[in-house]
Amino acid sequence: MVISLSAALLLAIVLFVMIRSKQIKVGPAIVAALFGFFLASTNMAPDINRFLNSVADTINQIKI
Repeated sequence: MVISLSAALLLAIVLFVMIRSKQIKVGPAIVAALFGFFLASTNMAPDINRFLNSVADTINQIKI
């Protein structure tokens, strides 16, 4: 839950910055957000979630 909330917040900030810097317009940003919303309700959602969790675990294990 914490990882998904953090990822959602990070992606929201990135999207906001991209809209403000005119790198992406509002229309395509809305389409991308809707695509993510509808993708979350498909059968691929658990696989994507497992992949992102494994990436987060791998990053967490990196020692600097």
